[in-house]
Amino acid sequence: MKYIVVKTFCNNRDIANKIIDNLLKEKLVAGAQLEETNSTYYWNDELVNTKEYKLEFRSKETLFEEIKCKIKEIHNYEVPEISAFEIIKANEEIFNWIDENTKNI
Repeated sequence: MKYIVVKTFCNNRDIANKIIDNLLKEKLVAGAQLEETNSTYYWNDELVNTKEYKLEFRSKETLFEEIKCKIKEIHNYEVPEISAFEIIKANEEIFNWIDENTKNI
């Protein structure tokens, strides 16, 4: 089994909370972190500097496609970043916690 951290960014706290609530309710993720951050990027040939919310989730690689689809369904961005990183090493209890709190696939 491979375990992952999924990351996305959002400019609206209500939408961020809706994404978190839906992913948790559907047992696609075991937990979520939300933090305010400043982002600078190019969009439509313009440099944008804005406040965003970074969302991180702990889950299993087998659930990534469902997570990605659910985030896209709720997200307000035209092109949201939805990336996943494998958790290479962690204490076994964290892996057990993810297994216990996500659906089996």
